[in-house]
Amino acid sequence: MTTKTEPVCQIFTFRDCKTSPDPIYEIAAQCLHPSPIPIVIDNGSFHTRAGWACKGDSPKLLFRSVAARSRGAARSETQIGNDISSIEPLRWLLKSQFDRNVVVNFEIQELIFDHIFTHMGITSEAKVEHPMVVTEAPCNPLHCRQMMSELLFECYQVPHVSYGVDALYSFNSHNAQQGPQGPHTGIVLSSGYHCSHILPVINGRLDAGNAKRVNVGGSQAASYLQRLLQLKYPGHLAAVTLSRMEELLHEHSYTAADYHKELERWRSPDFYEREVHRMQLPFSAKMAPGVCASAEERQERRAQQLRRLQENSARRREEKLQQDQEKLDKLLAVQELLDEGLLDQFHKNLVELNMDSAEELQSYINKLHLAVEQGRQRLLQGDGTEGKAEVSELDPPTDEGDGVALMDSDLPDHDTLADKSASVQPQFNMAEYHQLFVGTERLRCPEIVFQPSLTGEDQMGLMETLQYVLARYTPPQQEALVSNVFLTGGNMLYPGMKERVERELLAMRPFQSHFKVTMASRPAVDAWYGARDWALEHLPTGETGMEGWISRQDYEEKGGEYLSEHCASNVFVSMKIAKPAPSIPRPAEPTVSTAIGETPTAAVVSGVPAVPAASVLATVEADAQMVAS
Repeated sequence: MTTKTEPVCQIFTFRDCKTSPDPIYEIAAQCLHPSPIPIVIDNGSFHTRAGWACKGDSPKLLFRSVAARSRGAARSETQIGNDISSIEPLRWLLKSQFDRNVVVNFEIQELIFDHIFTHMGITSEAKVEHPMVVTEAPCNPLHCRQMMSELLFECYQVPHVSYGVDALYSFNSHNAQQGPQGPHTGIVLSSGYHCSHILPVINGRLDAGNAKRVNVGGSQAASYLQRLLQLKYPGHLAAVTLSRMEELLHEHSYTAADYHKELERWRSPDFYEREVHRMQLPFSAKMAPGVCASAEERQERRAQQLRRLQENSARRREEKLQQDQEKLDKLLAVQELLDEGLLDQFHKNLVELNMDSAEELQSYINKLHLAVEQGRQRLLQGDGTEGKAEVSELDPPTDEGDGVALMDSDLPDHDTLADKSASVQPQFNMAEYHQLFVGTERLRCPEIVFQPSLTGEDQMGLMETLQYVLARYTPPQQEALVSNVFLTGGNMLYPGMKERVERELLAMRPFQSHFKVTMASRPAVDAWYGARDWALEHLPTGETGMEGWISRQDYEEKGGEYLSEHCASNVFVSMKIAKPAPSIPRPAEPTVSTAIGETPTAAVVSGVPAVPAASVLATVEADAQMVAS
């Protein structure tokens, strides 16, 4: 009994998903009474998630953090996130509010906030009455927080704002699911769209002084995969788009536990045929007529092409013969003028023909007469194999008609064509030509998080940076940190990521030391759920000085750079910037003697000529400011 074997190759198709515009929701009554419920916004560099801080609720809005706006277009014509059904045609118009993972373009950020508030059903004009929880980057610059607070308090008139780090929200949410315990100590490895972070947490608070960033993330992996496939398939440059590369990364890539050993496995032909993913590109069969035609149909089509070619050759020979005959008649008419004795008209016609004498005219007549006779013979006999005489020297040396005649002699006849068509010819598979064979690229692109040098980046990888961070702590602190290694972020979704981190830690840590690696249950969205849970536990009241919340009064009194710290927020780090000592000692300040209460017209300085008082005072003030700084 024979069993049918399944094909070895795996063929996949690109989904090329098209998004639909976000609906406009209505605010539920529980979000307004007894007090307005906070709005939670996970302001990510790849996706933005927004929803209400209600128990058991999920994000209402999920869209790409991009805006498409043509030059000179009105503000209402801007497309945000899911309003862009297909990103690739408008990629040259896309703008983001981020530079890496830091918000710098607040015009786009304002458009995204408008989109969120409109689709969440907030209809209050020029005012948002709900508190807001917004995520920000680790160690966010003070200027960026100041601009964000100014936008929220001045433009939207929000009552309270809370800032937190997305990775820490995810970390605290995971720890809360494990059970109510005290402040946790651990280290968070977060990898997002633009960069990755190593965030040590000591007793529930971020140790910002030892936090590090690696400028490698999902966007670099997608660009690297695009370059690899475009070099591999130069005939499909337009089809290898960034959107498709992101789909390849999310659904077909994986992280190897041992990168070099895995590459050796790909050297085996059997392993390659079993593991390679063939991505089928869209194509049209009209581009290749006759791909699926039978041998008889192909033979008939070639015979028709041959007949058309022979007909064209015969028609061109007739046209050439007619042109040569007309030229010959014209030259004979000029020669008749000589025979009749009309020398003036004869010489005038010779000049028009660019000839010098009657002998040259006679030579041209003889050559044209010979060409016409040979053309008539070829036309009567029906083949172009006889006679390859010179053509008229009045025309260029290579003539179209003679080229066709010479080509006709090399064309096969019908019997030869039939014999060649009867032979077995390999068929061209158009579908296979439009396939991308994704082999080692499946593991090479996620590997750049651990080896940025693959893309030419001169920086440490994620695990090397982790080792550097751990080396800054005492051995007992290191044991506490590695006992709770937490992985989160959308770029941690590759299969095998947890096993790779465990293997690297095993090689990094001392012999028989213990560590524990945990992956977030939903690495991409756990930050929003963690921010929601925090907002439910710390609902703002009308008072100032609440932990984690910045009220409008705090903003007006303490400025936009003010941050109310909490368990998932950034922390204030005082930085002392040492100024270099001047190389040349500054001379002693001159003394200026002026009468108090009088307006001096000139200042007398000992040892210095009198100068206007205004210039002296300006110089003294400038020196005072320099000393103060």
